[in-house]
Parts: sequence; C-alpha cells; structure tokens
Amino acid sequence: MSRKKREDSKDSLLKEILDYVVTIAVVVGLMLLLQNFVIINAQIPSASMETTVMTGDRIFGNRLAYLKSDPKRFDIVIFRFPDDESKLYIKRIIGLPGETVDVVDGKVYINGSQEPLDDSFCRETPNGDYDGHWVVDDNGYFMMGDNRNDSWDSRCWVHTFVQRDKILGKALLRYWPFTKIKMF
Repeated sequence: MSRKKREDSKDSLLKEILDYVVTIAVVVGLMLLLQNFVIINAQIPSASMETTVMTGDRIFGNRLAYLKSDPKRFDIVIFRFPDDESKLYIKRIIGLPGETVDVVDGKVYINGSQEPLDDSFCRETPNGDYDGHWVVDDNGYFMMGDNRNDSWDSRCWVHTFVQRDKILGKALLRYWPFTKIKMF
C-alpha cells in the first residue's frame, strides 16, 4: 500500500472517530439539558402513594409544568423533602397557599368547608391517626400520600409545608414497569 493511501486511510479513520465523539457529546449534552431543565426522573421509594404509584415504580416529571401557572390541588408532584432536602418525595397537593386544612377522622376539609375533599383515589378509608388543623403559609403547599394510613406526609413533618421553589416537577408518566405505563 502506498504512503498516500495509508495517510488517507488514517485520516478517514480519525474523521470517523471524531464524528462518533461529537455525536456522543451532543447526545450527552442534550440528555443533561433535558434532565436538568425539562424532565425529572424519580423512583418511588415507599408505599405512601399506593395504589396510584407503587413502590419501585419509575416516573418522569415535567419540570416546566409550573412555569406559567401555579400548582393545583390534587396535582401529584415531585419535590425536595422539607425535613431533608437531599431526598426527593412524591405526594399529592391537598392544601394551597393561605388555606386552612383540617383532617377529622381521616377526612380532609379545606377552609372550614362542611364537605370533605374527594378522596376516591385513596387506597383505603383513611383513619384518624393523623387528625389536626393546619394553616398553610403563603408560599407553601400541604402534601398527602394517597395511601393515607401509611404515608409520612405534611401531617407528620417537622417542616409541615413544601415551599413553592422546592417543587421540582409535576408527575407526567409512569414508565416502569413497562406493563403499567400511565400518564398522570
């Protein structure tokens, strides 16, 4: 093989390797951008949201969901746990900023209403183990799990409310297990 052909072959190989490196760098960059600014990936660590999501399920959350609107009652959100911000939790929003939340015999009442909130998504009839009265602060949200009788939530935390800036995203899609894919 002539010297020219060997050099052309080396140049071609280097160009091909460089193309792969650039492609991989672009894909990794896009994934980092998506992970940090568009989606959040979370694994469900406990039974507190059963049967809506089960222990071990994996979900994607939408980080952009609250860019132009505030979180709403009954939204399922991923947030930094107020008592240990290194942990991510997923719960359902029950109380909104400035509201009063009363839990009486396991039923939830907002702002003194005589009618309890709909809890048809709860796995079983909530008992009255964590009854109480709370006034949600102006930037906070009161969270509860759907498995009310087995949920460590706002009713139990030292720092009762999740601050708005600690909500990382709204639950969007359960993607694992594949047999139970579900949009929220």
